[in-house]
Amino acid sequence: MISEKMTPISEERFQQMVDYRRHLHKNPEISYHEFETTAFIVSELEKLHCEVIRPLETGCLAVFKGTVPSKRVVAIRADIDALRMTEYGDAKKDFMSTKENAAHCCGHDIHTANLLGLAHELNDRLSMLEGTVVLIFQPGEEKLPGGGKLLMEEGSLQRLGIQRIYGLHTYPHANPGHVLTKVGELMASPDEIEIVFTGVGGHAAAPHRTIDTILMASAYVSALQSIVSRNVDPTEKAVVTIGSFHGGSAHNVIPEKVELKGTIRSFSRETANLLSSRAKELAEGIAKAYGGTAEFTYTQGYPPVINDATVTNQFFTLAKEEMGEDQVQELARPIMAGEDFAFYQQEFPGCFFFLGSGSEKEDARWEWHHPKYNVDEECLKTASKIMLKLALNG
Repeated sequence: MISEKMTPISEERFQQMVDYRRHLHKNPEISYHEFETTAFIVSELEKLHCEVIRPLETGCLAVFKGTVPSKRVVAIRADIDALRMTEYGDAKKDFMSTKENAAHCCGHDIHTANLLGLAHELNDRLSMLEGTVVLIFQPGEEKLPGGGKLLMEEGSLQRLGIQRIYGLHTYPHANPGHVLTKVGELMASPDEIEIVFTGVGGHAAAPHRTIDTILMASAYVSALQSIVSRNVDPTEKAVVTIGSFHGGSAHNVIPEKVELKGTIRSFSRETANLLSSRAKELAEGIAKAYGGTAEFTYTQGYPPVINDATVTNQFFTLAKEEMGEDQVQELARPIMAGEDFAFYQQEFPGCFFFLGSGSEKEDARWEWHHPKYNVDEECLKTASKIMLKLALNG
């Protein structure tokens, strides 16, 4: 294995990854529709000495086999899909999305550009590579059931004999040059809820002749916040949020139906079941109290991301060796966002980590999924070094 520090990537390679990122950013495709994105990735991989596998309709695997005999098989994953949303922001004006209602406002363009750059770096080092490295260009991270789940069910990764797996995500709250993670619980399980309240519509001037679904749903959104504070053990981590409230179309009409969509996040199935049960009971109880009805739908999301202790501690060792103690941070607590990287970790020991990508000069401090979300492209220099280190030594 290669124990010395990696040589920083060339300016030419860095610019190539920036070009990849901006091409992908201008041409985003939503989950499970990444056809042009996949064609672009495959066309770049076909220039290299690797096997390209297409297990699913979109996305692909790139298999690099080193010339140093070894049974070692390491996987590194990037997600390739964009969000169904519209972006804006002057910092991205030169490479803004050209697709309607599709935008890379979560950093997947950076993840993919980095993995393509890593493919080139591995291609130049096959003579020193022990065993096999599998690069996973995964579709559908942003939408259930999750491309990670589909790949695990398809079986190609198992047939390739994956022994451990790594993945990263951009992180706006740290500067380029930093990486962050922790052993154990890292990201939550993001379940989904949908509630349809039904009442009796009518004229806003005569509310006494209606069953007001706006009032009903509003009461529910407020009451829902009591679930975590009054039903969940205070030492447990849990979040309940309503993200969509749709009802009515006019100033003077009380609608017959109101539809809500939200998310439940936790780190245990027991807590998730408690949250969903109470959310359903509240919806039905409030609807009945107001004289209406409620239809409640619960969808189980991705498992929580749980970092393997052995693999993550090795990540810390290699990252500190490569970047220095001050640039590698152990997170004090997990975050409540979700990730379908968790499906890989159910079978393969793995480590998921965050890549510092925020800066004021690039207006890159916005939260994931914000229309202005951006990254400081300098983070690609860090990503390429640490991922190459993991590919050769992880």
